[in-house]
Amino acid sequence: MKIMSINAGSSSLKFSLFNMDTEAVIASGLFERIGIENSNYIIKYGNEKIEQQVEMPDHEAAVKILMEKLIDLNIINSLDEIEGIGHRVTAGGEKYHESVVIDDKVIDDLYELRDFAPLHNPPQATAIKAFRDVLPNTIMVAVFDTTFHSTMDKEQYLYATPYRWYKEYKVRKYGAHGTSHRYISEEISKIMGRNDLRAIICHIGNGGSITAVKDGKCIDTSMGFTPLSGIIMGTRSGDIDPSILPYIMEKEGLNIGEAIENLNKQSGLIGMSEKSSDMRDVIDGMNNGDEKCLLAFNKYCRAITNYIAQYYVLLGGADVICFTAGVGENSIPTRQKVCENLACLGVKIDLEKNNHPEQIQKISTDDSKIAIYIIPTNEELMIARDTLFLSKNS
Repeated sequence: MKIMSINAGSSSLKFSLFNMDTEAVIASGLFERIGIENSNYIIKYGNEKIEQQVEMPDHEAAVKILMEKLIDLNIINSLDEIEGIGHRVTAGGEKYHESVVIDDKVIDDLYELRDFAPLHNPPQATAIKAFRDVLPNTIMVAVFDTTFHSTMDKEQYLYATPYRWYKEYKVRKYGAHGTSHRYISEEISKIMGRNDLRAIICHIGNGGSITAVKDGKCIDTSMGFTPLSGIIMGTRSGDIDPSILPYIMEKEGLNIGEAIENLNKQSGLIGMSEKSSDMRDVIDGMNNGDEKCLLAFNKYCRAITNYIAQYYVLLGGADVICFTAGVGENSIPTRQKVCENLACLGVKIDLEKNNHPEQIQKISTDDSKIAIYIIPTNEELMIARDTLFLSKNS
C-alpha cells in the first residue's frame, strides 16, 4: 500500500512516498519557491535524483507537476496507486486531539485556527485544497503537531492570565513539533525496552522545542500559544518579557504585526549573531573569533539547558535525554555544550561517540546518571502511519 506524506509551507512542498508494507521510502522530494520566480523541484527515487527549474505559480501547479513526474519516472503506474495522503498541520487548537480524515469542515477549521500558527496553518490548508483538487477521490488525513501535547494538564497548559481569556478565546499553551516528539518517544521506548520512561526530548532545528514525556505521554512542552515561545531558535526569539513589545513599537514606529514579525523572523540566532540563522554559520563565526556568534551560541545552549533542568524537576528525574532534528542530530558542539551545562545532574558524554555518531547513537558514558541519545526524527513516517490507520478504519 502506497501512502504519501506532505509537509507544505507558504512557498514550498516537501513529500515522501512510502510503501507501507515495509515502511520504505519509494520517493521523496522538495518543491521550492512556489509562486516566486525561479521555482524548482528535486525528486529522489532509488539511486536517482532529478532537479529542474519550472514555473509553479501556485500549490496546485506544484501538485500537478509532482503527480505527472511520479508517473513519467515510472515511480507509480497510475495515481490510483496512492491510497492515502497525510498532511502535516501545525495547529489543531482544542478542536483536534487526534489525526482526522479531511473534509470541507476540517479545511474551514484550519483557516479559523490560523491565529494559533499564522505562518503555518494557512499554507498547509492551501496545499490540502490543491491536493484535493488534483486527487478528489484519494483519502486525505490531517496529522496535527499539537496532538501529542493534548495530554498536558491544566497546570501546565494554562497561562496566569485572566481565566476568561482561556474560556472565551482559548488562550493556552498548545505546543508544536508533536509528531516528531511522538516518534522519538516511541523509538526510545523500543530502544530501551521500557514504556515507563521519563524522557526529555530536544527537537532542535531552525525551529525548536523541548518536551517532557512520562510513560509515553507529554507532560509539558516549551512552545506555547504559537511556535514563537520557548527556546531560542534560528529566527525566533523564544521567551521574552512581553512588555518589550509596546516599548519597541513606540521606539521604532511599528504596529503589533510588524513587532511580532521581528520576533518571528529577525530574532533568535540571526538576531543575536547578526550573521545567520543557521547554526553551522554561527559556529563557524564563533570559531573565527566573532563575539556575537559566541554569545548567540552560548545563549542558545543555555536556553535548551534551562528547559531540560526545568523538566528534570517536573518529571522527578530523567532516564534519558534525546537530541533530534537538524541541530540536534548534526551539531556536535551544541550537544557537547548542552551536556556540559548539565554536568551537575550527573550527565557525562563520550566525546568520541558524540563526535562520530552512528545514525542512532547513545553518546553518554556508562556511568552517566542520564542516558543521552541521538535519534533522527521521522515525522513523515508518523504521518504515513496515521494515514494508513485512518484509511483502513474510516
